[in-house]
Parts: sequence; C-alpha cells; structure tokens
Amino acid sequence: MSEHADGEELYALAAKLYPMQRSLTGAGVRETFDLLSEYLPLRVCEVATGTPAFDWAVPKEWAVSDGYIADEAGKKIISYKTNPLHVMGYSAPIDAVVSLEELQEHLHSLEGQPEAIPYVTSYYKERWGFCLTHTQRNALKKGAYRVYIDSTLKEGSLTYAELVVPGKRTEEILLSTYVCHPSLANDNCSGIALATFLARWIMSESRNYTYRVVFIPETIGSLVYLSKHMDEMKKRTRAGFVLTCVGDDRCYSFLPSRDGATLADRVAQHVLAAREPGYIAYTYLDRGSDERQYCSPGVDLPVVSIMRTKYGMYPEYHTSLDDLSVISPQGLAGSFAVHKECIGALEHNKIYKTTCVGEPQLGKRGLYPTVSKKGTVGDAQLYLDILAYADGTRDLIDIAKALRVSVSHLFEPIAALEAVQLLKSLD
Repeated sequence: MSEHADGEELYALAAKLYPMQRSLTGAGVRETFDLLSEYLPLRVCEVATGTPAFDWAVPKEWAVSDGYIADEAGKKIISYKTNPLHVMGYSAPIDAVVSLEELQEHLHSLEGQPEAIPYVTSYYKERWGFCLTHTQRNALKKGAYRVYIDSTLKEGSLTYAELVVPGKRTEEILLSTYVCHPSLANDNCSGIALATFLARWIMSESRNYTYRVVFIPETIGSLVYLSKHMDEMKKRTRAGFVLTCVGDDRCYSFLPSRDGATLADRVAQHVLAAREPGYIAYTYLDRGSDERQYCSPGVDLPVVSIMRTKYGMYPEYHTSLDDLSVISPQGLAGSFAVHKECIGALEHNKIYKTTCVGEPQLGKRGLYPTVSKKGTVGDAQLYLDILAYADGTRDLIDIAKALRVSVSHLFEPIAALEAVQLLKSLD
C-alpha cells in the first residue's frame, strides 16, 4: 500500500469490522481479532476478571443475545436484533413487565437528535437500560411494557492483542487503538483499520525503531496493558500515537501529550503544519481517549493523537448515525498518509552537524553547477541551508522548521550530504 493509496482497502476492512458486536470484553472482541489475524501475526492475550490494573480491575465478561421492549399487544417497539445499540452496553439481564413511568427511568434518547440512537454503556455498575430515538420515546403511550434482555455477566476475561515488530534499535514507537465500540464507524472501526494497515506497511519496510502495535478495549485495556508493560515502555518508547476517529474527510485535529513538547508532539505538529495547515489544535485538557492513561503522571509516555474530526466534535459521535457513510476511502487514505509521514520523520530524525568550517565547495563534490548564472542554484541552496543549520544542536525536525519545508523534503539532500561527508549524525 503506497502513500497515494485510495483507501479502498482500509474502508473494506472497516466495513467488515462495523457489524461486529464489540464491548469491553466478550465474543465480539475475539471475533475482531480473528479477522485481524488474517492481516497481521497478532499475539492475543486474555486477562481474567478481577485482575488488578492500578486503581482498577478487569470487569466481568458480558454477553448479550437479545433484548427488546414490547407493548401490551406483544409488538416489539425496539429490538437488539434490529440495532444492537438499542440495548445499553453491559446491561444486566431483565425479564419483567413495567409501567411507562418505571420504563422511562431506564431509557436513553437525544432530544437534540431525535432520529439518532445514542451509544450508552454502564461498565462498572450493574443496571439495565435501552437506547432509542427520541421520536420513538415520544411515541410511547401509558400502559404496561415487557422489558427483556438476554445477557450474562460472568467471571471471564478481557481480551487484547499486540504485535511487536523488531527494528535495528530497541527503542520503540507505539501505535495504540481501541476495539470496544460496537457499530460505530469513525469511532473506532477507522482506527482499527488504520492500525492494521500501518502495521502491515511497517512490516514491509527496513526499520530503525521497533514498533509496538496494541489493540485494546478503551481505558481499562490501556490500564491493563500498562500494568503489564509499563516499565519497559517507559524505558523504550520514543513516540506514540493513539489511533481514533481517523476516517472522515472533514478536517484534521491534533491532541498533544500532557507534556506538549515531546518528540511525538514535534513530529505530529510539523507534519500537520506542512500537509494540512488548517488543522485544529486542541490541548491536553480536551483529552478523552487512551492518552489519558499513557500520559498520566507516573507513566508520562510521549503519546499524541492525530485525528480527522476529533471525538465528541462531530454530530454523529456516539450515536447510530456514526455509520459507514461518515467515513470514506479518501478520509482513511489521508490519515494513512499523515501517519506514514510521521513515522518516516521519526525514522530519519537525527541530530546533524556539518563537518566543514565555513561554506563548503559543493562544485567539486558534484552538488553545485559548475557554471553559475541566474536560476542555476536550485538544490544547491537547499544543501547550503541544511549545512547552515546543522550545528550539532538541531535535529532534522528543527532544521526542517527553520527552512520552512516538510521534513520529508530533506531526506534525499541529507543523504547526499552524508554521502560526500559534509554532514554527520551525532546519534
């Protein structure tokens, strides 16, 4: 897959992922990893219910096969089998007849989006509930209703998957995405698809860094993963990216690390400024995904998020409207290209120093035209500009910023200057 891929492969994978009924735990997550294992050599891990993860513990495993509300005539008003979002995530089982007044206490709808079914969960307190459009809710009449949810909450396990792709160095780049949302395309079938195809591309390339690619349920998954790998990740992680909401084609967004000035922050902001200067920059105060755990005090990993429209900022977010029409091959391909360029920048980034005192004689090295006239300087000026800023204190990103060019624009001239020993890396 090239930088100029049309995104059809990513979109096709997102479309396969979309109908799978994922949650924090359970069969939908395992089904997802069965599919992804056709693309990647994943290591799938199970962590038992009750296993501690810092201040948290792995919850019970949830399974649901049916759920509905029926009126007094037995007509089903909403049904899990029609749309799985109708059953609140992690609902306890129920089979009862209740009044409309009691039913209302267990219903969730969006008055401002009357035709959308909200995505609602209750992971850490057992209760039952249903989600429906506000139009459907307003149509309910006084009377008795049968509420039925065929679900189980039992001792089981949380499932996550990882892939470590070794490089020449033990230092790592982290790619993390979450797999717990059902029937939501941008949040986060798009992130799963992007992580998968970035990992495939990374595996096909010669690498300096080692890459750690993680597929986890959001929040509890990152906490569980950190509880098992934090020490080695703190020693090795040079930069990381949470992959979420990367499929629409409305805009680009950037959420920094808590530190705000890590290598990941610098690379992401440089690439976005060069490629998408109109991107929306958020602060860490706007966080909402697994960067909350990776960047938390005591962990402090250099992790950022490059998104299309940020989670919570597009109207379809966490509703049934976040379907496959929200994402596009073009949106996914754009996210692939941006993250690929970030990875390329990280792979090439070094601190450089010129080996020559004064401006070098490029002509005798074949880097400057032997006849000097208007318009002939061309690439030679770029060579001289690179050398002017390669003072042993600046890395490639700093030099690119000073020269006001994309870091990828410097890969070939840097290599040319190294080849004639006018430039050396201090790394």
